Amino acid sequence: MRSIDGQSLKKAYCLFETGYIDTIEIGTTKGLQQIHQYLFVGLYDFAGKIRTKNISKGGFRFATALYLTEVLRVVEQMPENNFEAIVAKYVEMNIAHPFLEGNGRTMRIWLDLMFKKNLGKVVNWQFVDKTLYLQAMERSPINDLELRTLLLPHLTDDVNNRDLIFKGIEQSYYYEGYENRIDETTE
Repeated sequence: MRSIDGQSLKKAYCLFETGYIDTIEIGTTKGLQQIHQYLFVGLYDFAGKIRTKNISKGGFRFATALYLTEVLRVVEQMPENNFEAIVAKYVEMNIAHPFLEGNGRTMRIWLDLMFKKNLGKVVNWQFVDKTLYLQAMERSPINDLELRTLLLPHLTDDVNNRDLIFKGIEQSYYYEGYENRIDETTE
């Protein structure tokens, strides 16, 4: 699995370097699928495909596959007009967990795209503590205040800073257990 993470991390860099990120639908299920497809094509046969199986993690059962299409339709219609609404939409998409694997990495990029479009900001993920973030995400289905409190101080309007974006991508992979860093000078 670590090899997949390293390959996907390289693809995440390319997502931004190639400008493909600018073609993605923001705040939609299709946009989330576009990100997932880009990150995991050639690594998972389900890249970009909505799951048809039920999944759970740590005793939490994500949205039932039988109703997932309808859940995603509802989440997609949620507003994105302010910080609180965007975080609420992100939390609901996390509860849906539409892919078999790669949801967190995909959704953090999706979240930043919504912040960038609607607020002119992105999260500086390198300053968001892994343990606190994961705990806040676990509790977010009940109340997203902890997550909002954790993310708000780390919003920045430096939305086109390549180093900030790439360090954020690395942090996102670190949240998922991948600890290696890619030397961008090597291919």
